[in-house]
Amino acid sequence: MKHVNLNALRVFALAASHGNLQRAADALNLSRGAVSQRIKQLEIDLGVVLLVRGARGVSLTPEGERCRAAVDEALAILETAFVDMTEGSDRIVLHLGSSTATKWLMPRMDAFAAAFPKIALTTEVHVHVLPRSLGRNEIALWPGRAPDTNPAHHCRRLTDIRLVAVCSPDLDRPEGPMGLDDLLAMPLLQDAHRRWETLMDTTGHTHATALLNFDRSALALDAAMGGHGVAIAPSYMIEHDLRANRLIALWTLPEPSGDHLFMSWSRDHRGQRGIHRIVSWIEAEFAAQQK
Repeated sequence: MKHVNLNALRVFALAASHGNLQRAADALNLSRGAVSQRIKQLEIDLGVVLLVRGARGVSLTPEGERCRAAVDEALAILETAFVDMTEGSDRIVLHLGSSTATKWLMPRMDAFAAAFPKIALTTEVHVHVLPRSLGRNEIALWPGRAPDTNPAHHCRRLTDIRLVAVCSPDLDRPEGPMGLDDLLAMPLLQDAHRRWETLMDTTGHTHATALLNFDRSALALDAAMGGHGVAIAPSYMIEHDLRANRLIALWTLPEPSGDHLFMSWSRDHRGQRGIHRIVSWIEAEFAAQQK
């Protein structure tokens, strides 16, 4: 095997994390073609196919999963080494989904900066849960049905995921309380979780017109604010826009979804004086939402 190009590994890791070549290209300030070429050369060097290209993005082959796990583990080792070299470092990496970053974290950035003026926060957006252990300067927010079982991690449940249908206050809608039949007669906006389709399948309802589909919850919610229809999303993502009257709640799924939002961080926290304060701050922000 040839010597593997480390830059190509970095490009591959970003593409695997985003699940999309264009998003990886944007993050790296490269063209989509350049990203594709570097990954293709990496595949040639390794003698395996790492990614399957599709209309909706890229997916990992079994060899790609193993390669991503190895790259992520190596990067975590380097992160930990850098923390050791910079004793007292005040840099925290927060791993989370893109819509959680946009709809939950961004409205709180001023409050975070005021609470932690000496903390340098870096966000890493992921499509999938990290397959590796977290380093000492890392926190991850992730949805799931069961807590993190990694023995190297602490884990806390932040909130139950309750699904709420929302739209712009200016969208034409029936007067008074809305039932499911009324709701499904409206234009519907759906993200990659395909929650409207799941709801219709489980209740036996149908929808007369085609759904407008987005690949992220944040985009569907932005379309709802623009008056294009009704989106359905976790309650923690919409709280800020409800308070600002950019969205109104039409209907809440009566039954719990069974999913929760969890927070994980490393049990090995040497050299990270502020991580427990940040963990407590995140917990307090979610607790305040639920009051």
